[in-house]
Amino acid sequence: MTDDGRLDMIHRLRALTVQLDLLGAEFAQKHALHPTDLRALIGLLDRERAGEIATPGWLAEHLRLNTASVTALVDRLERAGHVRRDRDSDDRRRVILRVTPAAEKLGWDFFGPLFARASAALESFSEPQLEVVREFLGSMTDAVESARSSEDTEA
Repeated sequence: MTDDGRLDMIHRLRALTVQLDLLGAEFAQKHALHPTDLRALIGLLDRERAGEIATPGWLAEHLRLNTASVTALVDRLERAGHVRRDRDSDDRRRVILRVTPAAEKLGWDFFGPLFARASAALESFSEPQLEVVREFLGSMTDAVESARSSEDTEA
């Protein structure tokens, strides 16, 4: 691929992320959420989908926030009915964060049409093509995470 082709791909990816950010901002505004609240909910849902436990410490690391900020964030989400704190049955000192069914429904009501359109768009791709897309998206995610990590060490 030429440099122009790579740059075109990067610009297309950026355009997609801008559109997704705008859609997320619309959802956040409609439901009186701060953008960080939305990122927290997405992170918690992704963690749950992966079968992993989410704790306030994990959320602080995931969002790159200090513990006081995460406490305020979780308090806000809990008051809004989006998140609940559960005690770990194995270690009562540990708090597990869970997205409520009401918050999940709110998300599906808003983002469901996008998921349906995206799923329909993927129907036109073969399984080998989808594997290339998976690899591409994984590589791009790794590149962004690497850039963010190097910015942390340079700051």
